[in-house]
Amino acid sequence: MNTKPKNKPVNPSFSSGPCPKYPGWNVTDLQSALVGRSHRSVAGKEKLRYAIELTKKILQIPDEYLVGIVPASDTGAVEMALWNLLGSRPVEVLAWESFGSEWVQDVVSALKIENARTTIADYGKLPALDDICFESDLVFVWNGTTSGVRLPDGDWISSERTGLTICDATSAAFAMRLPWEKLDVTTFSWQKVLGGEAAHGVLVMSPRAIDRLENYEPPWPLPKIFRLSKSGEVNKSLFEGATINTPSLLCVEDYLMALEWAEQIGGLKALCARADNNLEVVATWVESTSWIDFLAERLECRSNTSICLKITADWFSDESPDRQREITKYMVGLLEEERVALDIESYRSAPSGLRIWGGATVESEDIQLLLPWLEWAYLEARNRFSG
Repeated sequence: MNTKPKNKPVNPSFSSGPCPKYPGWNVTDLQSALVGRSHRSVAGKEKLRYAIELTKKILQIPDEYLVGIVPASDTGAVEMALWNLLGSRPVEVLAWESFGSEWVQDVVSALKIENARTTIADYGKLPALDDICFESDLVFVWNGTTSGVRLPDGDWISSERTGLTICDATSAAFAMRLPWEKLDVTTFSWQKVLGGEAAHGVLVMSPRAIDRLENYEPPWPLPKIFRLSKSGEVNKSLFEGATINTPSLLCVEDYLMALEWAEQIGGLKALCARADNNLEVVATWVESTSWIDFLAERLECRSNTSICLKITADWFSDESPDRQREITKYMVGLLEEERVALDIESYRSAPSGLRIWGGATVESEDIQLLLPWLEWAYLEARNRFSG
């Protein structure tokens, strides 16, 4: 008999975006939000400026780097960088999951950069990092949100590069230490590790990227929502509290609350430690469980935020991909019905499996309580589908 576990996670939300709120979050705390006011007012700009300053402080971004709040989440931030900065030299794009593949399509199909080279690895793997031409601009993700594979470090990036590095760090920022000296453009959204509300992105630019922006004009037209410079100079106001379009000051207030929580618990060191601990909880369970494994093939490349798992049992592996997806959906449905795990199915274009968000806002106790339920759901699925 497959007996249900007795205890459930306090917070069943394990979504990989938007992600769980930080512990103790309460909607009533948003009463200080500057609603009904213009983002261009003195008070509105001050809120945005403070969000930028606190972001730089917690992420330990160098003073000379610019940080701006931009529209359309991380996607908008990445595409803003691509459209403004690429085209003056060859481009290399690395991809090992769905969002990296999107940037391949942007570079090759949308911008139609003829001298682009793409290196694509299967889910669970990293592409080769020892054959990159750093005279080219380089586009890559730091953490594969849909594959659970992250870069172990930035040692492979040349300090003598002449091209720019453009890094999508949306599920890495605030949970992994980023080598800012190796990153010229970095993007993320606050809906990931800090559990903020969706639709806003953050764009971080090094002096090298700013120099490119001021001394290069791309050959394609830039829509207003992408324009970062005016008359050959970077629009500094966008990095001092102004925005290209109207942001939600309610969402900004929510982000500020998350940033202040992060500062109170110890900043970046504490955030990374919380995510690392969550990964360790899952890793310990995987090591003692015969039917499941990490999708990431290398230990040092396992993500501590988007923890992607694959079912390895023979009876499951023998099924077709469509059947595997059906079985996984059944498991996920059982867990949702019990309100113990919400939104943990793997991404639609990734291999069938489970994806547990382990970012800094997730309590390790909740993951501990989730694991017996995963065992229960698996046995229920095996009893139903393996006969």
